[in-house]
Amino acid sequence: MNLNLFENFTFQTFLGGLIFDIAAIAYINTIFLIAHLIPGNFKYSPTYQKYLKISFYVVNLIFIATNFIDIIYYRFTGRRSTFGMITAKGMEHEAIGLIPSFLKEFWYIGLAFIIISFLFWKLIPNLNKNLVHQKLTRKDYYIKYSYLVLSIVIILIAGRGGFRKKPLKIVDGIKYGALSNTALVLNTPFTILKTITKKEDIDKVKYFDNKELESIYNPVISLKPKGATIKKNVVILILESFGNENIVRGQTPFLDSLITKSYYFKNGFANGKVSIDAVPSILSSIPSLMNNSFISSSYSLNKINGLPKIFKKEGYNTSFFHGAFNGSQNFDQYAKVAGFDHYFGKDQYTGKEAFDGRWGIFDEEFLQFYATKLSSFKQPFFSSLFTISSHNPYIIPDKYKGKFPKGTTDIQESIAYTDYALREFFKTAKKQSWYKNTLFVLSSDHTSSGGDKDIDKTNIGKFRIPILFFDPSNPKLTGVNEKNFQQIDIMPSILDYLNIKTDMVSFGKSYKSKQNFVVYYLQGTYHYIKDNYYLAFANNQTIGLYDWKKDVLLKDNLIKKDPSKVKEYEKFLKAYIQSFNERVTTNKLAI
Repeated sequence: MNLNLFENFTFQTFLGGLIFDIAAIAYINTIFLIAHLIPGNFKYSPTYQKYLKISFYVVNLIFIATNFIDIIYYRFTGRRSTFGMITAKGMEHEAIGLIPSFLKEFWYIGLAFIIISFLFWKLIPNLNKNLVHQKLTRKDYYIKYSYLVLSIVIILIAGRGGFRKKPLKIVDGIKYGALSNTALVLNTPFTILKTITKKEDIDKVKYFDNKELESIYNPVISLKPKGATIKKNVVILILESFGNENIVRGQTPFLDSLITKSYYFKNGFANGKVSIDAVPSILSSIPSLMNNSFISSSYSLNKINGLPKIFKKEGYNTSFFHGAFNGSQNFDQYAKVAGFDHYFGKDQYTGKEAFDGRWGIFDEEFLQFYATKLSSFKQPFFSSLFTISSHNPYIIPDKYKGKFPKGTTDIQESIAYTDYALREFFKTAKKQSWYKNTLFVLSSDHTSSGGDKDIDKTNIGKFRIPILFFDPSNPKLTGVNEKNFQQIDIMPSILDYLNIKTDMVSFGKSYKSKQNFVVYYLQGTYHYIKDNYYLAFANNQTIGLYDWKKDVLLKDNLIKKDPSKVKEYEKFLKAYIQSFNERVTTNKLAI
């Protein structure tokens, strides 16, 4: 019924759909399997079997109904429904009025459902009356218990999606075909069950009507450069836990020296507190403004138009590297959703043995592998690498034990090791033909949890990270930028620097912009920084306003002292939140 909305249907799509279907059936029917197979004569009672048949029919029919609903609903949302969507959270009153009109307009869906309902009931077998009076021996009980245990094991494996490292997730749908076909791979019962125990990712808000909303804040950015496009290679290095609490403190001599040769954003901020938040922020300009990370949320398969797709249109080869196990942090799936040509994880690494025993390949060896692979790509290329060695448990190679300063926190020795690995990478890169024609962007994914100074522990310090642009061929791209800059500003800034003409949805802004704001979210609180002020917003009200550059420990709350600023900042933040929530929930993150 929706052929025009999908790409070519393949056997791989069918196979993926079958795996997810079986998983959903396993989740829904485990209780019925146990009810049928548990040993005992009581289960042969006609009354017991009657209620079991009716409950089996009703429960399965409800889930089947959700698939029918999505035949139409998919046309509006572009994705399978989740628990929050199917229960119409936030629009309960509207749903009551919409259901009759939908049934009238799409009457054939209702008719098809009635036919399926009738056939489903007829196909469920009744109790074999010959079994009612059968007598079970002890041996029969042992055999039946064996059947029960074996069946539970099988159904648990089916629900997990087979013999996998991790149970099936919504985002795994990308493994079985094109992004536009993931809704064919998934099924609505599965997506509902996967989100039923989670707090809804995003609460719907309506602070302004559409016209007023756009007048206050609009995330659509149109870059219309006057000069010709600069066809430089672009390399983004995402550094695990390299927060401000770990740099310029004796642990990172190479990065500290590189900062002096780069365009350094002194007031850089992360848009999240975990690694999984950093990738969509940096590569697609999508901040983490919800309780679940975007990559692992029910919106993970939304259409996005980040750097990989934009560069691909410009003729770039695109790739993403992460030295951890393939599947770690769902980065491999997200790389496919984002549009990268290639993904390289631990499984793709070639070189001398360098497994750290826990996470993946040590940074030194993986960065050297990275440099080699970059040299094999056709130029121009766009590539990103995520380091891993400065992640807990902070393992460094035995040969370097005692070489690097321990620092003042548990992480800092591994930070020093990764800084050394970066130095070695740039030594190798300098010898390559592509080096001088490359823009390097370095950013931490987030701060570490081990900041030992009071300034590191505030709601400002918890998000401050180094962000720098380094272009070996452009000595003018140096200096310190004092403006507030965040990970989601990286995408529009790179495109602006390279004079790439494009329209995009970006919740950040270019480094050339006059705007000077940062927005991030943590545990129910929105944090907004503009100029020298910081505002905290939770439970639909402002809870704090501070002059964060003078009052570095955020001791002096200015809410009552400066109500006009509170009103001004709150208005912008509400518009920002509403715009983000509406675009994510309606699948409008790309133009």
